[in-house]
Amino acid sequence: MLDLKPLKNKNMQLKFILSIFTFYLFSTLNAQDKIIINPNAPEISFEKELIDMGTYNQYDDKSSRCEFKFTNTGKEPLIIEKAKGSCGCTVPEWPKDPIAPGETAVMKINYDEKRVGPYTKSITITSNAKTSPKTVKVKGKIIPVESKNTPILKPSGGAPVVK
Repeated sequence: MLDLKPLKNKNMQLKFILSIFTFYLFSTLNAQDKIIINPNAPEISFEKELIDMGTYNQYDDKSSRCEFKFTNTGKEPLIIEKAKGSCGCTVPEWPKDPIAPGETAVMKINYDEKRVGPYTKSITITSNAKTSPKTVKVKGKIIPVESKNTPILKPSGGAPVVK
């Protein structure tokens, strides 16, 4: 315990306590974690950050796939920890091995072509790059295809009609 008796009066004791508190407060604030940016850190640079997949037919598996080409423009190996689509219909596949500085690689994207209508989906990439996480997008439109197995409708009082 701190002995304040050698201080002659209450005013001096109060100043002493206040100075200790101030010292503690500033040393605690100054000890906060500081963000240190590695100037040699890898950097992921995409050729395109948005790929328009265009308009294509439902169940056209080939048209529902695209590739994002990227380069490690940093000075250390790039490691992609994970890539995640904004929903389960957008599935990314990324390189699991480190990408050396200056090396180019590809991230493959597959969109669920069974769904119809326009879409815009994002893929979030988490890595050891300076700008992590990084987001890229795909967009397009899927046109429904008529099914050969259309249900048979029965009109009231007549023969079955195929629609």
